[in-house]
Amino acid sequence: MLRTALILAALAVPLAAVAQQRGTPAQPQRLGTHQSWTAATHQENGQKVCYAFARAARSENAPANRQTVTLTITHRPGGRDQVAISVGYPYPRQGEAVLSVGTTEFRSYGVVQSSAFFQNGQSLVSAFRGGRDAVVRSPGPPGRPTVTDTFPLAGFSAAYDAINRECPASGAPAGRR
Repeated sequence: MLRTALILAALAVPLAAVAQQRGTPAQPQRLGTHQSWTAATHQENGQKVCYAFARAARSENAPANRQTVTLTITHRPGGRDQVAISVGYPYPRQGEAVLSVGTTEFRSYGVVQSSAFFQNGQSLVSAFRGGRDAVVRSPGPPGRPTVTDTFPLAGFSAAYDAINRECPASGAPAGRR
């Protein structure tokens, strides 16, 4: 099941690109910007997906040509509080990212292409709500040192509340309040 979830997550971006090429609207809709965090929603296979993300404010040992680095929390119909980082370069096979908030560490359970995925979403949400920064240490590209990315948590709670309103847990009504 874990392997299936990782494969589906890796395929989501190319499928969205194909949908756009076929004329299907796949544009995200911004719910709001809350300091360092942005909340948004889009359609995935006809179902609403809500997510909040922040871009890295600081990076150490980053490769010069890497793409945008984001820390994201996502609510899908099949799962809530899915936390991932996209580091902007392919992870090495069997790579592992470590996310720290204060003295609490969370280890990724899998990587696909340039993304690492974390379990214990509810624990991460609690840490994000009470923390100042999230620091992610990832293996660098071959021959490079560990890359460290720092994400401010200012605005996380407001962005998270926005995606909860837009994509409520099962049984709760959807919509902005």
